[in-house]
Amino acid sequence: MRKIALALLPLSLVAVLPASAATTGSLPESTFFSTVGVDAGATVGAPAIGDDKDHGDLWPNCWSDDDNVYAAYGDGVGFGSSASDIGVTRISGLPGSLSGTQLAQGDQLGKVWTADHTRKPTGMACVGGALYLAVQDLAFDFDDAPAATIAKSTDKGRTWTFDTSAPMFGGSKFTTIFFLDYGKNYVNSPDGYVYAYGLDNNWRDSFSNRVPDPVDLWLARVPATSVQDRSTWQFYAGSSNGVPQWTADINARVAALHDDRHVYVNVGTAGRARDLTTISQGGVVYDKPLNRYIYTSWTEYTFEFYESPTPWGPWTHFTPKDFGGYPWTHAKHGGYATTIPSKYISADGKNMWLQSNVCTCGGGLNDRWAYTFSLRKLSLTPSVPTTPDNALDGTRNLARESGTVPIERATHFGQSSYNDGVRAQNEDDWNDERKPLSWWGYTWPRTYNLNKVVYTTGTMFGDGGWFASVPRVQVRRNGVWTDVTGQTATPAYPTSSAAGSNATYVFSFDLTSGDGVRIIGTPGGTQTFTSIGELEAYYGSAVTDPSFEAQPGTTVGAPWQTEGTGTKGIDHDKGAWAEQGRNNAWINASDATWNAFKQTVPVKPNTNYRLTGWVEGSGNFTGGYFGIRSGSTPYAETNYSAPPGYKQLTVTFNSGSNTLMTVFAGYWGVDAPTWLRLDNISLQPA
Repeated sequence: MRKIALALLPLSLVAVLPASAATTGSLPESTFFSTVGVDAGATVGAPAIGDDKDHGDLWPNCWSDDDNVYAAYGDGVGFGSSASDIGVTRISGLPGSLSGTQLAQGDQLGKVWTADHTRKPTGMACVGGALYLAVQDLAFDFDDAPAATIAKSTDKGRTWTFDTSAPMFGGSKFTTIFFLDYGKNYVNSPDGYVYAYGLDNNWRDSFSNRVPDPVDLWLARVPATSVQDRSTWQFYAGSSNGVPQWTADINARVAALHDDRHVYVNVGTAGRARDLTTISQGGVVYDKPLNRYIYTSWTEYTFEFYESPTPWGPWTHFTPKDFGGYPWTHAKHGGYATTIPSKYISADGKNMWLQSNVCTCGGGLNDRWAYTFSLRKLSLTPSVPTTPDNALDGTRNLARESGTVPIERATHFGQSSYNDGVRAQNEDDWNDERKPLSWWGYTWPRTYNLNKVVYTTGTMFGDGGWFASVPRVQVRRNGVWTDVTGQTATPAYPTSSAAGSNATYVFSFDLTSGDGVRIIGTPGGTQTFTSIGELEAYYGSAVTDPSFEAQPGTTVGAPWQTEGTGTKGIDHDKGAWAEQGRNNAWINASDATWNAFKQTVPVKPNTNYRLTGWVEGSGNFTGGYFGIRSGSTPYAETNYSAPPGYKQLTVTFNSGSNTLMTVFAGYWGVDAPTWLRLDNISLQPA
């Protein structure tokens, strides 16, 4: 059976409306989680025989009373040596030290009820020591799932029983079944029922351009003592005053979740999947420590997740990873049939492992976790009200605070490392989609004061890499992204490739606060994508990089500039040479010319300011000047000489009608060797 190609996304949240009836339209952004982080690709799994074999796809799973995870696969060898369309395995241990055992496969697990179809596993449950496996008929072109049944094992997966006369579900209704994972041996079930979710017609959106099927997620329950008795199944029929209603009539059911959003509507390459719905075969797990139900779905290019306080809603949606267009050749894996095995959820409910698998047909992907039981880390931090208490500090880059999670529209190369202090690098959000918006930013588990972001571009390509509109800065409060006020850019951002590769732009704005920040705008070029080298966030003075801590090496770089023919540089990691921190700037000269450091900064008109800085020097010159200019003309300054030993300089002024001014620090030399060190230059409202 041929394999399926697809990709994944980053996490963001959306909410399903109260389930008294199926809801329509897009779902609002959830506020339950403040940060959601997921690895770009699988990092561990259960080793199988030979990395050159197809071990299988789908891998629905459950946690049994013997402390093992049982999982089923399609189209592979599992942990054995012979291929089959379906098989069941036992997986022992914990991530990083897993082992797999082959148990059963093929005709032991179910019949194919429909001509030109094959068997596929869609869900597993461990209840009362027994194992239950949902098996569907799936068309060879993956576009039809007309029948399904449930097999049972009482000897831990070695032998199975099922009705051999007819499927339990037919007519393409509720034929993709996955059970709610209620923990070890279903211990967290509140009422003695087994809960199962289902899709009609198909197991996910189609690769073809026909009208896609899955936009509704249906919910059913059945007594734990009669899972294989179709007559005892009840279907969710909406709620009355918050109380779920149930019906035995499958035609009277109501969708527990309806999401008719479409993603990747306009894909550039002909023949690729496009215009995809977001409801697919995955899993629903109860995260008991957080008292949250999490549904893990996917599309061809994204992960699409949902969360709810009850099995029937109201749900909220979040997109944790956008893997972008093929090829996936950069240490990232898309994935399908996504599940969160309850055994691997941490005691506090915040850290877990996401199981997802994908074949090698995505374009060049070839590693051992591509088509087997594979896991990647997933972390969820619930939102907790906090009060921002970070003080004005121009050296504290909030992008590097503990718990920071980068967010973006997509990642081309699978890296979200644009807060690592390295500006001379590239990530971009090329994803083969003609998209209206791009963004780069961060979310935090708490709120911070902010008034500045520093954006360094990545690489400019012939077909994109820049913003076609000036990027706006937004902060997130209570789950809502809002434009900042008073935004200025230094230097002005060109809305073309003239933005330049690894060029730095400082966006200052009125003091605000939030638990997230991002730059967002229209992507440029024929391929509509933007690039990034680094994104920094500060609550600091108008001077950016005031203590030269962001300078990556000994050469002076943005946002600082220099004047004069003398030599200038950065004392990098010189310790005692700095007045504060690790670095400081320096000037050496041997003639009577002017040499200086300068930076153009935004100011508010008609505002009183206090400019401070620290200098020390050779002591053999008297023509030192520290101050602020309006244009090229000194506006306010102080004269100094600089003997060894740092001393603080202060200049106060009113900005008048200015909106941009230039801070400077330098000196007129003498016809002899001279030197100056400067550090910790700050401009703040007086």
